[in-house]
Amino acid sequence: MSSRPQAHTSAGAAVTELILAVFRANGLLLEAGNRLVADTGLTSARWQVLGAIALAPAPLPVAHIARNMGLTRQAVQRLVNELAADGAVAFAANPHHRRARLVQLTRKGSAACDAASRRQVPWSNRLAEGLAEKDVRAAARLLRTIADRLERAGSGRVRFSQAACPRA
Repeated sequence: MSSRPQAHTSAGAAVTELILAVFRANGLLLEAGNRLVADTGLTSARWQVLGAIALAPAPLPVAHIARNMGLTRQAVQRLVNELAADGAVAFAANPHHRRARLVQLTRKGSAACDAASRRQVPWSNRLAEGLAEKDVRAAARLLRTIADRLERAGSGRVRFSQAACPRA
C-alpha cells in the first residue's frame, strides 16, 4: 500500500515553480555562456571555475573552491586539471596540507578570465534592459536565501519526495 504524497503548501508550490524556472535558466545561461566565450578556449564551466579562483582572496585548494561554488570536489578537480593542462592555472604547495595543493591563476588564466568578463559586461547590460533593478536584486536575494537554506540542510544535498517528480 503506497501513501499519497503530501500536497504542496501555496509557498511550497511557488518554490517548486521557482526551482523549475532556475533549472531552465541555468541550462540557458550555460549555453549562452558557452557561445559568449567559445573562441577563447573556455566553456561556461571552465569560466565559472576561473572566476571562483579569481574572486578568492587567496589561493585555495580544490575542495574549498568546490565548496564556494556549491559543486562537488570531483567536478571542480576535473575542470582544474583541464585548466592546468591548458596553462590557465597552476598548483602551489599548501603549507596547511601536504596533498591538497593550492590553485592559482596564471597570466594566461587571468587573461582568459578578463576576456570573458569584457564580453559578459555588455551582454548582461543588454539582458538587463527593461528589467527593474529592484526586482533583479530581490530575485538575487531570494536565490541566495534558498541556497543558504540548502547548505544548512545538508551541504547542498536535499532529498526530494516522490511529489518532486511529475506523474505521467
